[in-house]
Amino acid sequence: MKKLVAFLSVLALCLLIVAPVSAATAVSRDGYYQGIKLCGKVRVVSHGADIKVKIVNSFPDLKVKVVDSFPNRIGEWRFVEYGEDFKVQFVESFPDIKIQYVSSFPGVA
Repeated sequence: MKKLVAFLSVLALCLLIVAPVSAATAVSRDGYYQGIKLCGKVRVVSHGADIKVKIVNSFPDLKVKVVDSFPNRIGEWRFVEYGEDFKVQFVESFPDIKIQYVSSFPGVA
């Protein structure tokens, strides 16, 4: 009986170690957050944001490239004062998404 319990315990530990871990992210594979396409003109606000964003150096939900014109691809953002596609608020805790600034290859991480 002790051998069976020991065997089942080892088996359970092995399954926990080997089982694939799926990272939960708020950003869909096609680059949307709650119906907002994560590209385009972005306005930074201190309250009333569509998305609360935290800037990180590793493990982002989205890689963002700041562009001066034509932010048409997912992860390309152009910061504006008016005429925005969506509004963001930069926070340190409880973000909706995490971003990392990049100089090339923007998009879903």
